[in-house]
Amino acid sequence: MTFCEYKPGLEGIPATQSSISYVDGQKGILEYRGINIDELAKSSNFLETSYLLIWGGLPTKDELAEFEHEIRYHRRLKYRIRDMMKCFPESGHPMDALQACAAALGLFYSRRALDDPAYIRAAVVRLLAKIPTMVAAFQLMRKGNDPVQPRDDLDYSANFLYMLNEQEPDELAAHIFDVCLTLHAEHTINASTFSAMVTASTLTDPYAVIASAVGTLAGPLHGGANEEVITMLEEIGSVENVRPYLDGCLQRKAKIMGFGHRVYKVKDPRAIILQNLAEQLFEKFGRDDYYDIAVELETAVEERLGHKGIYPNVDFYSGLVYRKLGIPTDLFTPVFAIARVSGWLAHWKEQLAENRIFRPTQIYTGARNASYVPIEQRQSTHDRALLASLIAE
Repeated sequence: MTFCEYKPGLEGIPATQSSISYVDGQKGILEYRGINIDELAKSSNFLETSYLLIWGGLPTKDELAEFEHEIRYHRRLKYRIRDMMKCFPESGHPMDALQACAAALGLFYSRRALDDPAYIRAAVVRLLAKIPTMVAAFQLMRKGNDPVQPRDDLDYSANFLYMLNEQEPDELAAHIFDVCLTLHAEHTINASTFSAMVTASTLTDPYAVIASAVGTLAGPLHGGANEEVITMLEEIGSVENVRPYLDGCLQRKAKIMGFGHRVYKVKDPRAIILQNLAEQLFEKFGRDDYYDIAVELETAVEERLGHKGIYPNVDFYSGLVYRKLGIPTDLFTPVFAIARVSGWLAHWKEQLAENRIFRPTQIYTGARNASYVPIEQRQSTHDRALLASLIAE
C-alpha cells in the first residue's frame, strides 16, 4: 500500500485536468480559455464570456445573438417557484433562498439526459437566465412586494439591476456591473467549483450541481467574504482609525477581510480592475468615506504584510462597487453566484465529458478493535472528557 502525505484542504493537490481557466499566482495572471482577464474585461461582456467558458470558444455574431435570445426568453420564473419564495422567512439569507430555488428547478425540469446536447444547452440557458431573476425576486418579496418582471429590451446586466430596483440603470452602472460579472465568472478549482464537480460526478441533474455550489459559496471563507469587507470598513469608521485597527488585528492575529489569497502572492488582477471600476463610479456618482478607508487600508497592509504576499483579493473592492450600485450587502454573495454559474456550468460540462465519480481516501486516526460497552456501564461524554482533563493535569 502506498501512503500519501496528508494535505489539509487538499492544498496543492491536483483534483482534475481542465482547459477552462488558468492562474499564475506569482505573476498575477488569470486567463479564461487562454484569454487574459484584462482583455475580456475591456472587450467582451458577461454572456459572451459565459459562452466562451461553457462551449470552449468565442461565439460568432450569429451564435452570440442566438444565445442571448434564448437567455432573454427564459428569464421568467414558474409561478409555483414564486409562490414557494413567498413562504420563505423575510429574515432568511438570500443565499439560502437561492440554493433552495436552484434545487427546485430540478423538479420542473426533471428529465435527466446528460448525453443529449439539447438537454445540456437547455439547462445552461435556464440556469443562466433564471438565477438573476430569483435573486432579484427574493429581494423584493422579503420586503412584501411583488417581484418585477424581466424586460426583454434590456441586456443581461441592465435587466438584473432593473429587476432589483424597478428603475432602468445608468449606462455606466450597467456596464460596470457587467464587467464585475465577467471578473467573477470563473477561477479554477475553488471550493464551490470543486463542490459542483463532486456533485456532477454522481451524474445527478445540473440544478442539484448548481445548488450544491451555491451552498458552498455561501461560506464566509469563500463568497461571503465581500460582505465581511463592508462590515470591516464600517467598523474602522474613518481614515484616521485605519492603522490602529490594523495594529489591533495583527496583535490578535485576526484575519483582515479582503486580503490574502490561497493562489495569488501579488495583488489579485481582478482587484486591480475592480479598483478602477470603483474610481469610475465614485467619479460619476460621488465619493464616500468607504473608498478612502479602503485605499488607506490597502496602503497600510502592503507596508506591513506585503513581504508575506498578502495583497487585496477580488472581494476587497467588489463590495465597494456593489454598494455604490445600490445592491444590499447581503446580496453581494448572490451576485457572485450569478456570475459564477457560468464557471460552474463549464466545469459541469467538462466533468461529463470524461466522468469518474470522486472517491478520495482518508488517513484514519480513530480507535481500533474497541469493545462494545453495555449501556448501563457507559460514562457520559462529559464525564469522559472531565476525566481525561484531570489525568492530563
